[in-house]
Amino acid sequence: MLSREQIEFYNENGYLLVENAVSPEELAKMHQITLDFIEKSRNVTESDEVFDLDKGHSAENPRLTRIKLPHKQDPYFWQVLTQSRITEILRQLLGDSVLLQTSKLNTKAPDGGAAVEWHQDWAFYPHTNDDMLACGLFLEDVTEENGPLQVIPGSHKGPVLDHNSAQGVFCGAADPDDPDFDIDKAVTLCGKAGSMTIHHVRTLHGSAPNRSDRARMILFYECGAGDAWPLMGAGNYLQRLPQGEQWADVMDRVIIGEPALQPRMEAVPVRLPLPPSPDIGSIFKVQESGGAKSAFG
Repeated sequence: MLSREQIEFYNENGYLLVENAVSPEELAKMHQITLDFIEKSRNVTESDEVFDLDKGHSAENPRLTRIKLPHKQDPYFWQVLTQSRITEILRQLLGDSVLLQTSKLNTKAPDGGAAVEWHQDWAFYPHTNDDMLACGLFLEDVTEENGPLQVIPGSHKGPVLDHNSAQGVFCGAADPDDPDFDIDKAVTLCGKAGSMTIHHVRTLHGSAPNRSDRARMILFYECGAGDAWPLMGAGNYLQRLPQGEQWADVMDRVIIGEPALQPRMEAVPVRLPLPPSPDIGSIFKVQESGGAKSAFG
C-alpha cells in the first residue's frame, strides 16, 4: 500500500519509485520466465508478434528491445497484475475500476541496447480523461549504466509536446529543442530488483542506451481508470474491431471492477498521433522510421 505522502508526491510530480512492489517469489518467477523467452528468441530471425529484435540479434547473441504483450505470452504476468501489491497500488491511484491499456517487457540488450527517446505516453493514445499511468517493474537491478528511466517532474501538468518530426509524421518523440522540454530537470530512476516506477500518462520521459554488460529488464503495465475511453484517431486497435469484439477485448483487460459505460470527459490537452510514421510496429520502429531527433547524442 502507498502512504499518503507517496500519493501526494505522485500527484504533484507525476512519478513515483516504489520499493518491494512484488514478493521475492513473484519476482523470481517473472525473472525466470523472461530468461526463458530470451532463450526462445535465439530461433527468431525477424521481429514478430512476440519479439522485437534489436540490431545485431543472432542465435549466438540474442538481443531484444522488447517482449510484446507479456500478459498474453504467459498468464503469470496477468496473475501478478491482478493479484499482487501492484493491484492495490493501482486501486489507490486510479480507483475501483481499472483497465489495462497494454503491457510490454523491455529487455534492453547489453552494450548499446536501443534508447527510448523522450516522449509522453499520452501522445500515443489520448483518452477522454488522463487518469492513466504506467508501472515499470524492475526484474533486475537498474543502474545508471544500463539505460534507466528518466522523467521530468511536473511535466504531467504542462502541455502535450509536439511529437511530429520535421518529416511531418508522428515520430513518437518530443523535439529536444522544444522550449517546453526542460531536460535539466530530469530525474533518473534506479533501484533494486522488485522496485517499481510509476509515471503519469502525460509525464515526459525517456531512457538512454544500455552501456552496461547486462540486459535491462523492466516489465511495463500501462493502465487507466475504467471511465477513460480512447479517442478516435489515436493508435488503438479497438477501432478496427466489430462492436462485440471490442467489448470482449475490454472485458479481457479488466484489472479491478468494471468498465464504465459513461466515459468521463475532461478538458485535457490532446494532439492526435497523425499522420502515422512508416513503421508503427513498436515505439522503437515509430521513432526510427518517423525521424525522431535524439536527445541522447
